[in-house]
Amino acid sequence: MSDSVAENVKSQAGQKSVSLNEQAYLAFRHRLITLRYKPGEYLNTAQVMEDLAMGRTPVNQAVHRLATEGLLQIIPRKGVMVAPLSIDDALELIEVRLVNEALCLRLATQRVNPAQIAQLQALNQRIAAASVARDREQMMLLDREFHQVLADIAGNGRLSDILSIIHAQAQRFWATTLSSAQHMQEVIAEHDAIIAALAQGDVTRAEDAARVHIYSFKQALLNA
Repeated sequence: MSDSVAENVKSQAGQKSVSLNEQAYLAFRHRLITLRYKPGEYLNTAQVMEDLAMGRTPVNQAVHRLATEGLLQIIPRKGVMVAPLSIDDALELIEVRLVNEALCLRLATQRVNPAQIAQLQALNQRIAAASVARDREQMMLLDREFHQVLADIAGNGRLSDILSIIHAQAQRFWATTLSSAQHMQEVIAEHDAIIAALAQGDVTRAEDAARVHIYSFKQALLNA
C-alpha cells in the first residue's frame, strides 16, 4: 500500500485499528475513486492483491462490497470490471445528491459547534493548498474528508452511510473535471459558502450552498 493510501486508510478509520478487510476495502476504493483503475477495465485479482499488499480473502471481501456500492461489476465467467462511467449515471447521481446533501446541511446547521467550523475551515485551506500545488489526488482525499466531516456533524448514521456511497461514486466523475484550475477554485469558494452558512446557523442558506455546489459539479462535468 502506498504512503498516501495508507494515510487515507488511517484517516477514514478515525485513527483506530481496523481489520484487514476494512483496510483492503478502503485502499481498493481509493484506487477506483482516483481512477488508478480505469472505468471499464477488467481487474486481475492477483494484481490487485499485489497492488494492495493484501491477501486473497480481504481483497475478495472488498470486491463484493464495492460491487454492492456500484464501483465494481462482477461479470460471470469473465471476472471483475471497474464500473464504466456514463453521463446518464452522473445525472441520476446528481439528482440523488441534491436531496441527500440538502438534508445533510439542514441537520448539520442545527448541530454544528465552533470546533467543527474550525475543522472545516482548516480542511478547506488544505484543499486550497493542494489546488495551488496541482495535486489532484490530495485534493480529492481532502474533499472526501470535508464531506465526511459534514456528514458526521449532521449526526445521522444512516444518512452518513448513504452519503459515503454517493460521494465515492461522484468522485470518479469529479476526477475527470479536475484538470480545470477554474473549477478547483470554484469548489473552494463553494466550500467557504457552506462553512459561512453553518457558522451563521442559516439553514436555508446552507441548503442553497449545497445545491450550488452540486450544480457546479454538474456544469463542470458537462464541460469536461
